[in-house]
Amino acid sequence: MRRIEGFPLWIGTARDARDIKGVLAAGIEAVVDLAMMCEPVTPTRELVYLRFPLVDGEGNPPWMICSAVHAVKALVRLNVPTLVACDGGMSRAVVIAAAAMWFQMPLKTPPDEVLVKLAVDGPADVHPLLWVDVKRFVFACSEAFYRPRE
Repeated sequence: MRRIEGFPLWIGTARDARDIKGVLAAGIEAVVDLAMMCEPVTPTRELVYLRFPLVDGEGNPPWMICSAVHAVKALVRLNVPTLVACDGGMSRAVVIAAAAMWFQMPLKTPPDEVLVKLAVDGPADVHPLLWVDVKRFVFACSEAFYRPRE
């Protein structure tokens, strides 16, 4: 599990998300689980738990991708310590975290720049078709409708 500097955000694996003692010790208050092939986490009562079972590649419903990104975006904006986790913590978690962080960046920041920063700062093996879908479903409409003006 690794913390994203400057944000109340961690990226981790499905195993990290199931380590409830470790999650609580890190001060995390919300877990966003993207692991399709793993059993859902059994959180404690004090943890917020959101599950968006995404596949690592193309074929995810647009509403599920958008919902995952916007949920993480809202948690980050509200300064809620959040863990975004997928099976290996290297593709879906990185992509959804990068998309959510993009909303916090200056208006002209390209989404690919945010993804590269996350990929360089830790382990990453992003599925290119998943990133294409995120850019198509989230960024295309968000630029005009959801992103705040500076």
